[in-house]
Amino acid sequence: MRHRNKKKSLSRTSSHRRAMLSNMACSIILHKRIKTTVAKAKVLRSFVEPIITKSKIDSTHSRRVVFSKLKNKEAITELFSNISEKVSSRPGGYTRIIKLGKRLGDSAEMCFIELVDFNDTYQNNTDDKKKTRRSRRSKSTANKQDNVSDKTKSNLDTKSEEASAKEVSAEENPVEESPAEEASTEEAPAEEVSAEETPAEETPAEETPAEETPAEETPAEEKKDKAEDK
Repeated sequence: MRHRNKKKSLSRTSSHRRAMLSNMACSIILHKRIKTTVAKAKVLRSFVEPIITKSKIDSTHSRRVVFSKLKNKEAITELFSNISEKVSSRPGGYTRIIKLGKRLGDSAEMCFIELVDFNDTYQNNTDDKKKTRRSRRSKSTANKQDNVSDKTKSNLDTKSEEASAKEVSAEENPVEESPAEEASTEEAPAEEVSAEETPAEETPAEETPAEETPAEETPAEEKKDKAEDK
């Protein structure tokens, strides 16, 4: 029974398993991609990623810890010189598993395991994508929003077509002034002249109070007549 034993033995002894994982880790560090079975790739990923995290701190202690697991000077120099620089901004997840299908003979599932930062094709595609999260929506709401957007687009297109048609008709048919309007504009000055002449005719009306002054003197004459009578 394998109680409390979560490690996959891969049908090997502990010494054979450690040697195999160390050799595969050195291969992926030097070549950046190797081909193996899916079971071995999953175990290798849990073995090599802590080593890559350790390489971010370039110190004597970290080099000795890594060397105790890899035991390969070329792999350690490559790890601390090139790989640690590219991986410095990545918080984990340094490897990628690409499945290839089953192998002929024993039908074992095969895959590529590679370092993420050293694959230019996948990296360029991921950089172009937006890094925003979109909430999931149901099909009914998506269809409704699509229909609303189509209607708004069609309304905008019709309005733009009508505006362009009006502009074209206005350019082809310029507005001409009617003869009736011209006649009214010509007659307007004559009316103004007559309006200016009217105050001269009203001047005699202002002199009328002077003519009425004798009527106001009648009381004085009546007094004189009364005095003579006395």
